Amino acid sequence: MKQIITLFAILLLLAGCSNDDSNQSNITFSVIAQKDLSPSDQKPILETKVVIKDTPAWNAFTTQLNVVNEETKFFSETNIDFTKYQIIAVIDQKYLNGGHSIDITKITENNNSISVKVEKLHTGNIATVITQPYHIVKIAKSSKKIVFK
Repeated sequence: MKQIITLFAILLLLAGCSNDDSNQSNITFSVIAQKDLSPSDQKPILETKVVIKDTPAWNAFTTQLNVVNEETKFFSETNIDFTKYQIIAVIDQKYLNGGHSIDITKITENNNSISVKVEKLHTGNIATVITQPYHIVKIAKSSKKIVFK
């Protein structure tokens, strides 16, 4: 009988343990920019998913975007307080037709990490324009690892 009670207590403890992903909450983010680079004759920027946590990295990133066209003129803000915020940026591959998108659709936080869901909501149409879609958002600063999905 004592063994059954002990086994039952262990099962209750195991059932009460939470999975790391079970305590998820959505993170609100602000869109800095969502547009297309028009690399035309320029070498396109490599497809990337990046987290920017400081001013030097932000300046390097925006300088790279501004090589093709002055992209930062389309940003909702360029002066980021990196003591409070961090930037998440995704740049898709170059497309030979327009209308494509890359979209940060959801950001969730759990006990150990932040998950960024990236989707392609628009798949393009026939056009003669070369585009390279990007999406840049701002979230509250965190020391948690960011995982792209």
